[in-house]
Amino acid sequence: MVVAALAAGSVLSGAPSPKARAAGAGDGEPAGGAPSRVAGIELDTATIPQLQARMADGSLTSAQLTGAYLRRIAAVDPKIHAVLRTDPTALRQAAASDARHRQGAARGPLDGIPVLLKDNVDTKDLPTTAGSLALAGAPPERDAALVTRLRQAGAVILGKANLSEWANFRAERPTSGWSAVGGQTHNPYVLDRNPCGSSAGSAAALAASLSQVAIGTETDGSVVCPAGMNGVVGLKPSLGLVSGEGVVPISAEQDTAGPMARNVVDTALTLSVLSGGADGPRDPSGAVLPADGQRLPEGFGRPDGLRGKRIGLWRLPSLGPEVDAVMTRTAKKLRAAGAEVVEVTPPYQDRLAELEFPALLSEFHRDIDAYLATRKGPRDLAELIAFNRGHPEEQTCFAGQELFEQALEAPPTTDPEYRAKRAELKDLARRSIDETMAEHRLDAIASPTNPPAWTTDCARGDNDVIPSSTPAAVAGYPSLSVPAGSVGELPVGVLLMAGERQDAGLLSLGASVEHRLDAWRAPRYLPSTQTRAGDR
Repeated sequence: MVVAALAAGSVLSGAPSPKARAAGAGDGEPAGGAPSRVAGIELDTATIPQLQARMADGSLTSAQLTGAYLRRIAAVDPKIHAVLRTDPTALRQAAASDARHRQGAARGPLDGIPVLLKDNVDTKDLPTTAGSLALAGAPPERDAALVTRLRQAGAVILGKANLSEWANFRAERPTSGWSAVGGQTHNPYVLDRNPCGSSAGSAAALAASLSQVAIGTETDGSVVCPAGMNGVVGLKPSLGLVSGEGVVPISAEQDTAGPMARNVVDTALTLSVLSGGADGPRDPSGAVLPADGQRLPEGFGRPDGLRGKRIGLWRLPSLGPEVDAVMTRTAKKLRAAGAEVVEVTPPYQDRLAELEFPALLSEFHRDIDAYLATRKGPRDLAELIAFNRGHPEEQTCFAGQELFEQALEAPPTTDPEYRAKRAELKDLARRSIDETMAEHRLDAIASPTNPPAWTTDCARGDNDVIPSSTPAAVAGYPSLSVPAGSVGELPVGVLLMAGERQDAGLLSLGASVEHRLDAWRAPRYLPSTQTRAGDR
């Protein structure tokens, strides 16, 4: 229930080698129905360094890039419903970036790069709803801190992405990717399959090449599961590396925004902006970028970067034999690249599952009350519950708000018993990773990110008991999902975890894994599939 509730050469020269385009598509015309090329660049596989090199030599402008993504949104998004709204100032933002590039005053790797924001990240000039009609009135009074950082870096705020309403922390049996504001987001690979939640729109939009990068948020699984299920990359950073100010909360003890992209290099460059990069105060783990701000550190993600690395494989057979077969193939490829792969089972998982949900209930009550006090609409959780009862539109997919009601009755966070349980929870989560890595002398732990996507069904709800995200989520440690393969048409990711503040090293390792697995392929927007994969 917890997870359901939360739920070539160097990468510097390009993304993993592109697979065949969608079936039936002509040159530059994917199955989605809109051009996938701009100024001779393939949007599906272009990286930020490639785009910045073209902007620097004048053969590409941010206005061209932004316009191409806006046209793709208009043509493709009606199939998947990933984008709630575009920013009417996006082309003006792009024009300002182009002026900076012409003057030799570009602000860094994200200057002129289009970014979609999950719609629980505050923007003063666009509505921020968390998918709920309760917040669909006036926009917030100011930008979230991470949005300020993106604007200062010259990024183009392209618009807002749909999400699972209230980040999937409303009903006991929610349907991921659904919100009263945005309706149901579909998985671009097979449209009747689920995109996973809660950063569903962010991941689906990236899979469909509707933006260069996107921002998601996670309490437990809500960045990495959508990334895995939609065949893209998602990083849940170390807790505190990215400011949570101005992000609709579940729990300050676990919440973090994180970068998502179609490749690891773009994910790393986006983190450098969100966290402050080489000169920012929010990156105590060490610089993700060097001082010049345009290139990743020397050797980042090099093809031989797996040689001598020790990786622990946590198989999770509960996700089914098809997923386990993907992990077996993954381990074989990593060993062929020179890594040592040993099988592990992190301890304390049953106790983590027992403790996490009650703690989140108490924390949600505290944190959502504080957030709602900053917005027009319901002023606290009790008023929010009453709002939902009085608005039938909030009940069109599922009616329940059991988690809201349980949170209202949960012990306050000042309660000594709650405090003891949260302390135990954090301690065991950290030990589950630290002890496993120390015992086996590991550089990272790898596990399946997700099962094949299940069929979306409002009556049944989600089918997403996925325990791999919990240890890092509760510990506040980084985790990174990279495409690993597929079951039929449906993507499966490999989740990499590391110790406290090891974000930069994990991203570099992840880029090497991405290069070796070379698992990305374009979605085909199939209406359905004959395979029963995912219907467990």
